[in-house]
Amino acid sequence: MYIIKMITRSYWNEKILNAWDKRSLIWLSGIRRVGKTTLAKMLPDTLYLNCDLPSVEVRLADPEFFFNSVEKNKRIIFDEIHKLQDPSRLLKIATDEYPDIKVIATGSSTLEATKKFSDSLAGRKIMINLCPFLWSEIKNHKMEVGLEKRLLKGGLPQALLASHKDDDFFAEWLDSYFARDIQELFEIRNKSGFISMLKLLLNISGGILDIDYVSKQCKITRLTAMSYLQAMIVSHTIMIIPPFFGGGTREIVKRPKVYGFDTGFVTYCRGWDSLRQEDLGGLWEHMVLDEIRSSVDKDRIHYWRDKSGREIDFVVQINSEKVDVIECKFNPDKINISAIKEFRRLYPSGDNYCISPFVDGVYERKIEDHIIKINSNYSKEINKIV
Repeated sequence: MYIIKMITRSYWNEKILNAWDKRSLIWLSGIRRVGKTTLAKMLPDTLYLNCDLPSVEVRLADPEFFFNSVEKNKRIIFDEIHKLQDPSRLLKIATDEYPDIKVIATGSSTLEATKKFSDSLAGRKIMINLCPFLWSEIKNHKMEVGLEKRLLKGGLPQALLASHKDDDFFAEWLDSYFARDIQELFEIRNKSGFISMLKLLLNISGGILDIDYVSKQCKITRLTAMSYLQAMIVSHTIMIIPPFFGGGTREIVKRPKVYGFDTGFVTYCRGWDSLRQEDLGGLWEHMVLDEIRSSVDKDRIHYWRDKSGREIDFVVQINSEKVDVIECKFNPDKINISAIKEFRRLYPSGDNYCISPFVDGVYERKIEDHIIKINSNYSKEINKIV
């Protein structure tokens, strides 16, 4: 545990401090054991309160008295705030009456996941979703973790820093996730059906989502499968990437792709204890997606495919006209220029990126009149714009 606590996640620390310059309240979400509590505690001059403790709930019973007793400009962490009886009231009083107090509220799901939040606090908060360890974090901090180990074990600190891949960790995590996030917040009781569907989606992660196939395989109704999927999306274990379209009649418009939240759970559900060369590219795609969503609102992330089979891993809509192309390649020499050419015929405005793990800095290549920016970290580039 000591080693885990000593890992500084400076990218996320900076993201939190920048968010506090705009709003006094941050909702810090992320899947269980991703490191939300550790990250929040690393911030200087903070008061940490574990809302799962009865003594803390008693202390917060009178919010005005509590906030009046706290030093001005104090930073407060309300960890697992959904455990309180009326968390939205507490946060609303904090933002409206004590704007000088900086607050982080943490939870495994989005704020609206629990019925206890009668107020969505619209306009009062900034939401940050903490991802598993990014490749840029591992490189920047010179952690003794190779890329293949990160892809195989995943990015949760406990799994990543273990001496070997421990299947018991992943199985126990899934049990805890269902009991503390799904059963408690969403009142879903069919554990076997829910976990079976989650494992199936993790197994096909990176592929096209066919909800009818999923419901049939898991022996649940389509309506039930849709409700389970929504709970997975809200609790950050599954991300749906829709197709980008609008400029051509041969574009795919209705078939979203599905991605699991962590490569370690993807390899666990596929039964992999080691990785072959052909496994690396698809898992690297997952890590690039984490880099993108760490800086870009999820509604702007898409993939692109046409009926001829040409495909681009991800496209990011910068504004109404500009769209960035992102290809994820272990070897940047294997760029699919035919897909980029067709996409740029339809959408000429935007930058083209090839994200490759072992590239230092940024360099450009010109391939058939198209400039490709080759880098290992798209979030660094997009942060200059967004």
